[in-house]
Amino acid sequence: MTDRDPANPAIVVEDLHKTYGTKAALDGLDLTLAHGTVHAVLGPNGAGKTTLVRILSTLLRHDGGRAEVAGYDVLRQPDEVRRRIGLLGQHAAVDEELSGRQNLEMFGRLFHLGARRAGERADELLERFGLADTGRKAVGRYSGGMRRRLDLAASLVLAPRILFLDEPTTGLDPRGRTEVWHAVRSLVDDGTTVLLTTQYLEEADQLADRISVVDGGRVVADGTPDELKSAIGGDRLDVVVRDGRQLDAAEQLLGLLPSVVAGGGTLAVAADERRLSAPVTDRMAALTEAVRVLDGAGIAAADIAVRRPTLDEVFLRLTGDTTGDKEGAAV
Repeated sequence: MTDRDPANPAIVVEDLHKTYGTKAALDGLDLTLAHGTVHAVLGPNGAGKTTLVRILSTLLRHDGGRAEVAGYDVLRQPDEVRRRIGLLGQHAAVDEELSGRQNLEMFGRLFHLGARRAGERADELLERFGLADTGRKAVGRYSGGMRRRLDLAASLVLAPRILFLDEPTTGLDPRGRTEVWHAVRSLVDDGTTVLLTTQYLEEADQLADRISVVDGGRVVADGTPDELKSAIGGDRLDVVVRDGRQLDAAEQLLGLLPSVVAGGGTLAVAADERRLSAPVTDRMAALTEAVRVLDGAGIAAADIAVRRPTLDEVFLRLTGDTTGDKEGAAV
């Protein structure tokens, strides 16, 4: 087996345990990553995301279970693992007094590339991440997105095939976040495998081929974004009537629609919002039927749409978390 063999997983985690004092950060976590994909790990603060990354990157020893990266055991073969991974943590690892190029050269020298090759690699990475024009500028003058892209470039000095991104866009504005997303996509297009931890649901939806939702140190759900959304319910018909006095009449009519009956026939009513909502089996039929019956009854709709559940709804349903800060600690 080779570390890039597509027939074997890039990362395998089985029944992983880690305890801090009396607190179980990981409590039997299982995870498998395919080569050349982005696998996102979602969870509230304290769910075990950062602990998982630290263990897989050989920075922390686990207490029980098994973890392999690129076919190598993280406890028994840590040097082999380190040769094949890159890590971008939550906090910047670059020196703001140095230029972007000097930072990358420094990392190259630390990795024993030699002065000439370190300089060549720095130029390659600056070009790749759109920083060539600012490579000689002090990092302290970089925008947040530029600094994070430089962080990402630094993690790739040795061209690792597996990259750990631990909440890489925390604190960035939408523009900076988008810049990092583009950079990550280009890496995956070239065959890099990415394990991404994030609290941004949109980030996981945009980047991930597969998502594992972690809560209490365990994986509570796993699948593609669409699979997770479907798991808590499929398409829903939403209707907002213009006149609240017609809400009851609209409820009776919509409850008889074939697409609504096939979806279970149950309508949720939010009187204060003048909104009716029901699961449906055929999105186009549902829209057509609803428009027809409401128009025929003289009931005006302020809004009508069929929508899928969002990852936010999936997250809240699976974790039961409404604050996003269960314990206030990065675990």
